[in-house]
Amino acid sequence: MGVDTKLDIADGEGAVPLGASTAAADALPPRPASVEETGLSPLYLMDLLSKQLLEQGVLDLHQLSRGAALAGSVVETLCHLLRREGRAEVRGQGESGALRFGLTELGRAAAMEALIRDGYAGPAPVPLERYTALVRAQALSEVGTTRDEVRRAFADTVVDPMLLDQLGPGLHSGRAMFVHGEPGTGKSYMARRLARLLPGEVLVPHAILAGGKAVRCFDPSVHSPLAMPGAGNTGAALLLAEGHDPRFVRCRRPCVVTGGELSMERLEVQYDHATHIHQAPIQLLANNGMLVIDDLGRQRMAPMELFNRWIVPLEERRDFLALANGYHFSVPFDVALVFSTNLDPLTLADAAFLRRIGYKIRFAPLSREAYREIWARQCRESGIGFDPTLVDFVIYELHARLGVPLLACHPRDLLGLAGDHLRYWGGESLDREVLAWAWQTYFGDFTSDDRTGGDAHTSGRTAS
Repeated sequence: MGVDTKLDIADGEGAVPLGASTAAADALPPRPASVEETGLSPLYLMDLLSKQLLEQGVLDLHQLSRGAALAGSVVETLCHLLRREGRAEVRGQGESGALRFGLTELGRAAAMEALIRDGYAGPAPVPLERYTALVRAQALSEVGTTRDEVRRAFADTVVDPMLLDQLGPGLHSGRAMFVHGEPGTGKSYMARRLARLLPGEVLVPHAILAGGKAVRCFDPSVHSPLAMPGAGNTGAALLLAEGHDPRFVRCRRPCVVTGGELSMERLEVQYDHATHIHQAPIQLLANNGMLVIDDLGRQRMAPMELFNRWIVPLEERRDFLALANGYHFSVPFDVALVFSTNLDPLTLADAAFLRRIGYKIRFAPLSREAYREIWARQCRESGIGFDPTLVDFVIYELHARLGVPLLACHPRDLLGLAGDHLRYWGGESLDREVLAWAWQTYFGDFTSDDRTGGDAHTSGRTAS
C-alpha cells in the first residue's frame, strides 16, 4: 500500500461552524463597538496602546486602531482615559486630520512597566473564554468528509483505495491515528497530504488572554491567511468597514508537522525572557486542524514520555497549559493527531496507550501494478520515454532478484539518478545499463535489509 503523487508537498459566542461551503466572512465575530465588548479591561487595553506608542513613537488614531485591531471609537475612548491619567498627550493632527498622540514622561514609565509584565504589543488579544467557544464552533467533527471527496482529493495520487478508506474516516473521527510501516512506503508523505482533507476555513486569533498575559496564537509559519472575499489589497480596511473583528485572521485549517526535533518544551507555552512574550505550543497552533508527529521514536525524549503527554488531551479533548508565572489554564484540544513511524508500534507504546488510538494504519510495499503506474508517471514528469520492458527489468531483475521491496520512493529516485547519468554522458535514451548504474549508485553495497530506500532517501516524500 504505497503512495505516489505528482504534486509537491500545514468568538465568540454565537459563532457558527465554518464548513467547506461557508464563507468565513459571514461567520466572523462582530467588531467590538465598546471597551466592554472586547472582553478586556480598560487598564489592559490602555497598557497595550501605551506599549505601541512607546515602541513606535507618535501615532494617530487610525494607526492606533490598526495596530490594536480595535474600532476607532474604542481607541478614542482609551486615548481619552490615557490623557485623563496624564499618560498621553495630543501632539497635533495627522495628514488625515486625525489627532496624533504621544506618551508623557509618566506614560513612558508606565509603558515600560507594562512591557516587563507582558511584552506583547500586537493586536488586542481575545479572552480565553471566547477562544474556547470559537474552537468548539469550528470543530473538525462539525464538518466531516465523504468517500467521494476523499477520492477526488487524491485523484492524482497512486494509493491503495483501502488505505484511503482508513485515512479519510480517521481524520475526522476525533481519534488519533498511528501510521506505521517500512521506511519509504510513503507514510510521512501521506500524513502531510491529509491536509487536503481538512475542509473549509477557520478563524485564528492573533493572541489569547489567559491570566492577564497575552499568548501569541497566530503564526505565519503555520497559518495560511486567506483574503476576505473581494478584499484585494485593501482587506484590512474592508474588514473594519464591514464590521468584522480584526483580532481574528481568516485562515486555512492548519497542518503542523514536527519530527525528530520535537522536544517536550515545545508542547508547553514558550516564554521568551528577553521579550517577556508567551508563544502558544504547537498543539494550540494546530487547533481545528492537524498535528503530524513524524519519525516517532526519534524525538529527544522517550516515546512513552511523549505518549503520556497526550493521554489527557486525547481523552478529555482539552489540554492543560501554564504560563511562566505558574498560572494554569485549559484550552480545547480539537486536533487530528497523527503519529508516523518506521518502528514497530509495540516497541514504542504499551497496549493501554495503543487502545486510545482509534486508527492503526499500516503502509506496505507496492504491488507491481502500482509500481508500474508510478514509474510511468515519473517518466512523464522527467521527460523520459516510458518503456514497459525497462520497468519490468527493474522489478524482476533488480528488486525481485535482490530481495528489495517495491517502494513508492524508488521510481522517482532511480529515474532521477538515471537522468543525471544521461545528462552527464550525453546519452539520449534510457537502457538497462543506465538503470543498473542508477541502482548501484542508489543502494551501493548495503545489505538487502538496508536497500529499502529508507527515510534518508525519501525524507518523507514519495516518487512522482
